[in-house]
Amino acid sequence: MTTFRFKALSETLNRKPVKFEEKKKYSEIFGENVFSENSMRQFLTKDAYTSVMNAIRIGSKIDRKIADQVASAMRDWALQKGVTHFTHWFQPLTGGTAEKHDAFFEPIGGGNSIEKFSGNELVQQEPDASSFPNGGIRNTFEARGYTAWDPTSPAFIYGTTLCIPTVFVAYTGEALDNKTPLLRALQAVDKHATAVAKYFDKNVNKVNSFLGWEQEFFLIDKALVIARPDLLLTGRTLLGHSSAKGQQLDDHYFGSIPQRAMNFMRELEYECMKLGIPLTTRHNEVAPNQFEFAPIYEEANLAVDHNSLLMDIMGKIASRHNLKVLLHEKPFADINGSGKHNNWSLGTDTGVNLLSPGKTPMRNLQFLTFFINTIKAINDYEELMRAGIASAGNDHRLGANEAPPAIISVFIGEQLTKVLNDLENVTNGKLSPEEKTELKLNVVGKIPEIMLDNTDRNRTSPFAFTGNKFEFRAVGSNANTAKPMTILNTIVAKQLKDFKIEVDKLIESKELKKDEAIFNVLREYIKKSKRILFEGNGYGKEWEIEAEKRGLSNNKTTPQAIKEKVSKKTIELYKELGVMNSTEIEARHEIQLEEYSLRIQIEGRVIGDIALNHVIPTAVNYQNKLIENVKGIKEIFGDESKKIAKDQMELIKNISMHISDINSDVNEMIEERKKANVMEDPEEKAFAYCDHVKPYFDKIKYHCDKLELMIDDELWPLPKYREMLFTR
Repeated sequence: MTTFRFKALSETLNRKPVKFEEKKKYSEIFGENVFSENSMRQFLTKDAYTSVMNAIRIGSKIDRKIADQVASAMRDWALQKGVTHFTHWFQPLTGGTAEKHDAFFEPIGGGNSIEKFSGNELVQQEPDASSFPNGGIRNTFEARGYTAWDPTSPAFIYGTTLCIPTVFVAYTGEALDNKTPLLRALQAVDKHATAVAKYFDKNVNKVNSFLGWEQEFFLIDKALVIARPDLLLTGRTLLGHSSAKGQQLDDHYFGSIPQRAMNFMRELEYECMKLGIPLTTRHNEVAPNQFEFAPIYEEANLAVDHNSLLMDIMGKIASRHNLKVLLHEKPFADINGSGKHNNWSLGTDTGVNLLSPGKTPMRNLQFLTFFINTIKAINDYEELMRAGIASAGNDHRLGANEAPPAIISVFIGEQLTKVLNDLENVTNGKLSPEEKTELKLNVVGKIPEIMLDNTDRNRTSPFAFTGNKFEFRAVGSNANTAKPMTILNTIVAKQLKDFKIEVDKLIESKELKKDEAIFNVLREYIKKSKRILFEGNGYGKEWEIEAEKRGLSNNKTTPQAIKEKVSKKTIELYKELGVMNSTEIEARHEIQLEEYSLRIQIEGRVIGDIALNHVIPTAVNYQNKLIENVKGIKEIFGDESKKIAKDQMELIKNISMHISDINSDVNEMIEERKKANVMEDPEEKAFAYCDHVKPYFDKIKYHCDKLELMIDDELWPLPKYREMLFTR
């Protein structure tokens, strides 16, 4: 019997690799499809160029007349490159990107036409806002929403379309996207980090947040994915027995990249270079057919845009190579899932990384200030940090022995732990000249010895210091990085704001000088933040017990974790920093609850369909063959047949048992789904799907996987793990 699975395998194995050859060096093509600073110098007038650069650097408003000039220049630049359309490219609350293409073409009568693109079209568009998730901000009959140009992220060309990065807001002004709150958070951290940085250098006028993401993903042949309804519709395998060989030999990590994957990577990198995405690292990840891309660090807003763009074009280019990119956090059971480590730091406009140890006591005092304040921010808002990386997909990955646990903690390494302990034990109050000298030499002066890589890596830590930056390792591979970056920059902005108030109060009271005031406040922060510091194994049960003693949260599921997004503490935080208002906060919470329920609902429907329409018929078919075989044995051997056919009879019995259990589990799951579907409260529904529907998935998978081992390989209808993970 030829199954869909074998057709898919045959197509995969007979497929000729799609070759790709780079025509130019990366340095020659980098940013050629970006309306970059260099392009602006060529196409804009001096006044227009200055206006746009001021908008980028200091956030000044661009006059509509200048906008007309910019639009005209953008159009001329794009037309030279064969562009026919433009779009406002934005990031709605779906988690992906969105675009509506409009042609430059405009008839002017008499059979004539022109290529038209005005300042109004550059600055603002009006897409339908009712069809995107809005959490009740907009009624269905109130469709008006606006996209507005974000000049801090340069326009780019993809295909024959000029893409203009924009924010997306409702008619009433509320943010309907992921970018707007991020921009507000970056503005907040700039303001308050700059104020603190001026303690150490009066020349600092701006602080930027920087992000370097590491994108993990799986590459699977497209034909095999099409033959798997679960992968096609949910992004993950809802059933499937693990392969005899998985990742246990550690032979894939950093190994030679398979040729098909390499051809895909080379073309993707080439396209990314033209789009100004500075991908510099590619390698095999731990699991078979798992890979990673990583770029050079960029300003956070641009890095977020580039990651969203990358995830979009990865799928398009993979399709050319007859491959499918899997960005789900856990597409296969029993092997590593995929994350997206977010490496974060702060840097001044004077060129200083505020999280990098320096060579002088004053520079190290600056480093300790931002280092300790970040730790304090994580300590105070650990539940919100967990909420920021919550999703149905990431719930499968967190704590699954290849990713950090759901408990947020901070790893800083043995030497920095000792530095903080020494700083904590410094005498309270005003320092004598001798104590001050001793402090700088023995505590602050130790930091240069640590340098960049003198902290070990802890793969079980959700938030680890790695030399000159913090690495938020718990972010899922499919996430829009705007979400965790909005939270991280907001809580650090809040912490730096509070820190400056405390330090200034001590200075103004004339009790302490500046350095002494800073040391005193930092010392108290160290004491208050000790519970969040953890150097050990995050996977151990002992850590769960210890974390509970410390008062740290352990929210293992999305419905539980995202409660913190609408807590009084969170609402006050966002309001104080001007990042989101109550309406925007509550809308996002409702959207995330609805999305969670829908994803589990879809998975429930898919696993039920596969179990009832693929697995059970195959099992019955094979069982009938066994029964016919037993009947034949009985006819030939008579009374001896029971002894001879004992194993076959046992197999028939076991197959019947698994079929029966699958039927009952699917029916019970459907009943629980029906109960959840009539619930009107989004939170109640999400918890119902989480606690009463999802648990059936593992039960159904168990019986289906047992049948996979029992049934004739040629009858099994779905591509198996060994075929998807090791067919290249």
